[in-house]
Amino acid sequence: MTALLPEGLDPLALRDACPCDECRHPVSGQRLFETTAIVPEARIAHVTVDTDVVAVDWADGHHSVFRREHAADGRPARTLWDASFAPVQVGYDDAVASPDALRRLLRAVAEYGFAVVTGAPREDGTVARVAELFGHVRETNYGRIFDVRVSVDPANLAFTSLPLSLHTDNPYRDPPPSLQLLHCLESDVDGGDTILADGFRAVSELQACAPEQVALLAGQPIRFAYRDETAELVTEAPVVELDTRGLPRAIRLNNRSKGVPTGSTALVHAWYEAYFAFVAVLEEGEITFRLDPGDVVLFDNLRVLHGRTGFESGGSRRLQGCYADRDALLSTLAVLERA
Repeated sequence: MTALLPEGLDPLALRDACPCDECRHPVSGQRLFETTAIVPEARIAHVTVDTDVVAVDWADGHHSVFRREHAADGRPARTLWDASFAPVQVGYDDAVASPDALRRLLRAVAEYGFAVVTGAPREDGTVARVAELFGHVRETNYGRIFDVRVSVDPANLAFTSLPLSLHTDNPYRDPPPSLQLLHCLESDVDGGDTILADGFRAVSELQACAPEQVALLAGQPIRFAYRDETAELVTEAPVVELDTRGLPRAIRLNNRSKGVPTGSTALVHAWYEAYFAFVAVLEEGEITFRLDPGDVVLFDNLRVLHGRTGFESGGSRRLQGCYADRDALLSTLAVLERA
């Protein structure tokens, strides 16, 4: 009877979630019945509850068995990190040849938000081949792949020798690319070190001491914009996006392309205080390391903020980058972990 159901299990939701072969396609797992046709009439005749199993006999004769694994949401656990964290590294040849090594690489990105591939061929286009180990390149106005090096009349400050503060890429897009890859092809300059910070850790720490500031950053959208000769990109979005559980889902932070908040003087002043506090927590947890030629850093652009130290323009420093999608990485990881 309904009263015997464990707390949090609703009869309508249970019938809708039935995992049996009559209700779900055996390959895709997609539902084979219309929710509106079956669920409204669902009535429980009997329930058996064990430690790992809930078995339900329905009044219409249908039988459902729910095991503990059916309750999992399928998302890899994420581990927050600070300035003491050491990057996970996987060799390029291993990732190409070994499904287990590729799984370890993708698992690290899913759990920590980034990882480093070492020993990749120092050839144009290699960065796209790394992305294609798990998905497809997402092309933008910067092209399928793009060079990050000093140029004359740069359209973006990334193409100078100036230092870059912590930021996420393309916050003016809707949606922004969720993954970014950067491959070091040449680096014989003083400086130009990579800086990363865990945006989700910063949200968690700020929530613990000033939850009202996180709520303000999540509730007040600002304008992000970028323009050059071929592009005019504008969107409005908050710096912090939270999911229904109040956990961080995405960060948009880019000092070069952000607008300013609008509203009352008190609201704008409070937003800036929250923004300053968030950036300070980010910088406290940043790590700095050098990409050697052949290294590829792969990171979640909606979680991990990146930047670099300035460098002398007299030497040679060339990186090649591309964007990809987080859902493709998580899909490939899930397939690899079936084994």
